[in-house]
Amino acid sequence: MNTVPKIKLEGVTKSFGDNHVLKGVDLEVQDRESVVLIGASASGKTLLLKCILGLVAPDSGSIKIDGRETTDLAPKEREILMHRVGMLFQQSALFDSQLVWQNIAFQLLQDHELSRDEAKKIALDKLVAVGMTPDVGELLPAEISGGMQKRVGFARAIANNPEIVLLDEPTAGLDPIMTNVINDLILDNVREMGATALSITSDTGGARKVGDRIAMLYDGKIIWCGARQEVDSSGNPFVDQFIHHRGEGPFELAERAF
Repeated sequence: MNTVPKIKLEGVTKSFGDNHVLKGVDLEVQDRESVVLIGASASGKTLLLKCILGLVAPDSGSIKIDGRETTDLAPKEREILMHRVGMLFQQSALFDSQLVWQNIAFQLLQDHELSRDEAKKIALDKLVAVGMTPDVGELLPAEISGGMQKRVGFARAIANNPEIVLLDEPTAGLDPIMTNVINDLILDNVREMGATALSITSDTGGARKVGDRIAMLYDGKIIWCGARQEVDSSGNPFVDQFIHHRGEGPFELAERAF
């Protein structure tokens, strides 16, 4: 059994001037595990994913993939690593001028390793995998609903069958029914690929569904991490308030302190 974590963060920090967002994040995600990161708005969750992707360089700390340090990778090494990672951005980040299938096949087309027809077939297969019909592939993003755009964004994230899938608020802005649909699609597809997943969500029900473990980011650090079955009895007042959607609690007290 491989004991080296798929993703390992140690002491990751990031500041913007006097705004110290990440203050020493420690987190491990094992191979084929699904970890969900929760926390209040503007707590640095998306920033942490950007650091893992290499879109933002941390000020200090270590980010390892399969035991290899990634914070000092050369551009070509970073490009090779990114072929192993799929990313669903919070607003889907689809290209307005490209058809749905072209959005899904974007990286496949950029690599020039497949013909256009081969890349399109993979894109349409992924479209079906996320519960949509192939004809949607010929539409523009503006011609489909927000929920459908989320599915397309997820299809693009898994188009090259990545080892690691990063998901930034995959159900944000969706109604409860579509939220459940997206969570089920994520769960089914990630398991089928045997991928490792790190997700950000404000949907506590979804966190319980798609996460093997749940971690909470507060004040720039991971303040609790445990199995999803333990989240309702975490013993951490911040986790308890967040999970149970309580208006009063330590979050409110912390805000009053500023």
